[in-house]
Amino acid sequence: MDWTRFRFRTQWSLPAKPAAVYAALERAEEYPRWWPQVREVRRLDDTTGLITIRAVLPYDLVFTAREVRRAPEAGVLEIAMAGDLDGWARWTITADGDGSLARYEQVTEVNKPLLRRLAVPGRLVFRANHRLMMRAGRRGLVAHLEAD
Repeated sequence: MDWTRFRFRTQWSLPAKPAAVYAALERAEEYPRWWPQVREVRRLDDTTGLITIRAVLPYDLVFTAREVRRAPEAGVLEIAMAGDLDGWARWTITADGDGSLARYEQVTEVNKPLLRRLAVPGRLVFRANHRLMMRAGRRGLVAHLEAD
């Protein structure tokens, strides 16, 4: 097993229609307005941006996100990541009753030297850090959607 490799899956039940959720999630440059742990998104071109995140643990992760798939009709947004994190992440948004279900999947390998050294002893802490970040993201997105 490669201890520097992580797979994350999260589901958000959201009180908004899939089109509204998709529209919010496709505007990554606006994430810092509603997702506290996404510190900065700097667009490099039409399909690439530089993202800085910091959750509970005291370190920044900086990576380039390149759009791989944007399919509104299927509710899919997917990126490839390179930098402190290498891998991919995908949102899939579907209808769920009167609202939506947003499924997030990420497969990544950490490249930041300190995190690579701490990958085995810190694995549970890193996973908890990710869960807390995702929980805050959901709260922020709900508030953002309700304000629109």
